Amino acid sequence: MRIAKRSELNKNQIALVRLGAVFGALVFGGLFLVVLGENPLRIYVSMVQGGLGSFFRFRETVNIAIPLLITSLGVMIAFKMRFWNIGAEGQIFMGGFAAAYLALNFSHLPKPVLLTLMAGAAMTMGGVWLIVPAWFKAKFGTNETLFTLMLNYIALRWVTYLQYSLWKDPSAMGFPKIASFEQSALLPKIFDIHVGWIVALVLIYLIHMYLNHTKTGYEIAVIGESEDTARYAGIDIKRVILKTMFLSGAVSGLVGMIQASGISGTLSVDLTGGVGFTAIITAWLSGLNPIMVGVVSFLFAMLRQGGSFIQTAYQIPASAAEILQALILFFVLASEFFLRYKVVRVKKAGGDLK
Repeated sequence: MRIAKRSELNKNQIALVRLGAVFGALVFGGLFLVVLGENPLRIYVSMVQGGLGSFFRFRETVNIAIPLLITSLGVMIAFKMRFWNIGAEGQIFMGGFAAAYLALNFSHLPKPVLLTLMAGAAMTMGGVWLIVPAWFKAKFGTNETLFTLMLNYIALRWVTYLQYSLWKDPSAMGFPKIASFEQSALLPKIFDIHVGWIVALVLIYLIHMYLNHTKTGYEIAVIGESEDTARYAGIDIKRVILKTMFLSGAVSGLVGMIQASGISGTLSVDLTGGVGFTAIITAWLSGLNPIMVGVVSFLFAMLRQGGSFIQTAYQIPASAAEILQALILFFVLASEFFLRYKVVRVKKAGGDLK
């Protein structure tokens, strides 16, 4: 047996592989539920109902999907150029920090002005946070995976210091908490969901156009395929890397502002909820396609919300619900391997299997 690279698959073949992965996930997840003494069909139906069964549940699913979707778009931009941005968590934290500074110190400004400034500051800080490893990558060829990963922990410790010391709210009776934002710094709601969902939809369109219908988008694709080809074509690789990484970090940094202003109403160490790492998975599962990012992020959010629902409805332990979600995710991720490679049997000259 050996692993060989596949030739290009058509859309129908790709769809069959992915449907097979989903079916396999449901089967193995069902076996796990049977071991727990549960009815798999009832649990699966309940997970869908838990994510979409009422407006409240749908709203919670959307609230989970918004930061995941926007962060996925951010890291996807970097991945298109084969720059492995593993630092979205840090970019979200630093974007939230910049937005919180304005929210806490300039709450007297009119709401539209303040929110615009907060969004701009969050995007600028997120972009700058990624520009640092991008500059070292372009100048010295450093490993961006480790660099961006380490910056996550610096950003987390900085926000921790703010929450537990420098910005600790004196009126919180000793509880380590940053003061809540004033009403002027909170995102407005449409259909009882903060306007982050509109921002997410607009970003899907803008990034799709940017990557597929602009000169820079073409340059990103060429560099991602081969830097030698890009160099031969006369593309300024360093300039494109820095510009693209600033945009990638800016999109992720915007999530910090949206989460702080639209969900928690303040800055805290729980701001990201781990979406910076989850977005790496959803970006790859989408095939680095902005439109598919929206679909995959919503389905993943529904899976998370549905998992939370069955914990309460069926008294399933949180760890068991997480295992069920992980099984489904594992099979879907495994399908990506079989889209690119196949297992073949190799025979010796005499006909025996090698």
